[in-house]
Amino acid sequence: MGGVLKTSYQSVSDTGNIQKTRKESRAPPTTEVTGLRAWLRMKEYYQRFCEKFLRNSRRLTDFFPIAIAFSIILVFAGSFLSLFIIKATLSGLIAKITGGDAALGEFLSDYFLFIGIWIFIILDLILNKHNRPMFKHLLPNKKGNTLRGFIIGVLLGFGCNGFCVLLSILLGDIKLSYNGIRPVVLIAFMVSVFIQSSAEELVDRLFLYSKLRRRYKHAAFAIFVNAITFAAMHISNPGFTLIAGVQIFLVGLIFSLFVYYYDSLWAAMSFHATWNFTQNLIFGLPNSGMVPAYSIFKLDTASAKDGIFYNVEFGVEGSVGACFVLLALCIAVYLKNKNNPEKTDIWAPYDVPKTPEAPLEEVQE
Repeated sequence: MGGVLKTSYQSVSDTGNIQKTRKESRAPPTTEVTGLRAWLRMKEYYQRFCEKFLRNSRRLTDFFPIAIAFSIILVFAGSFLSLFIIKATLSGLIAKITGGDAALGEFLSDYFLFIGIWIFIILDLILNKHNRPMFKHLLPNKKGNTLRGFIIGVLLGFGCNGFCVLLSILLGDIKLSYNGIRPVVLIAFMVSVFIQSSAEELVDRLFLYSKLRRRYKHAAFAIFVNAITFAAMHISNPGFTLIAGVQIFLVGLIFSLFVYYYDSLWAAMSFHATWNFTQNLIFGLPNSGMVPAYSIFKLDTASAKDGIFYNVEFGVEGSVGACFVLLALCIAVYLKNKNNPEKTDIWAPYDVPKTPEAPLEEVQE
């Protein structure tokens, strides 16, 4: 009888201990456990974000604020290098070409200021092994970087700008008179304008665009961000306005679509150069606020006035009409190719899934 009572008492005692243990196990989690859960949850959200928006080929320097900062640094560094090159090697040649005309020499030098950007970009592609695939967008290819693509860019650049200039004349906003042709000077400006325009394309449509495509899955992000950056880089130009910014943004979109749909950086370069050359060196109009010291036709500045296709301070580029012309071209390029994939994704071979991590153990309640 005593043994039975003792056993019964022990059972009751054990049951109490078990209940006590269960209560203790239901105690609030410690700060360390709560923090670990939060960290795991945040890591899971980040992994989902990466899977949806980021590519496996991405690098830290492709994060868009960093990529934009590097692009701006390239522009300033290239300009400083160009000043040294012009002073050390080109000043004599420029003086000879311009016949000692100081104003004309300074105007020609302004376009040569971009030669340093070419040097820095090429050095980066050679020395930085991670950026070497960008050469595929620059070198000749059978897709878009062809003579045909280059000529199409020339025709579009001259056609779009010439159309705006023609309407400006017909609407009475500007008057032009023949100023004469100086073959040697004109050839020098052809070269220098191409260096300037193509250098800007190297920064925006080669370097920045390619870095953004390497990091972000959606090509639209690279297309729009580089076009916005392209417009922002012109804010300091004389006479810059909101309309001018919209126009530059639209032409940046067009150039990006050339690269995306046709893999033709050459078409973007030739369009850009011909647009600038047409308005500045042929018709004598301001190019992004820069007034020419020489042109085939001369603008009567006294009678010039703002109009649908012309802005007195910024030229054709600052007009509403130019915005509509470029918007129409942008829409046409998009509609023609909207069902087509990206012509060349240079980062596709590097966009491979990383080795998956072992599943994380759940934190015990």
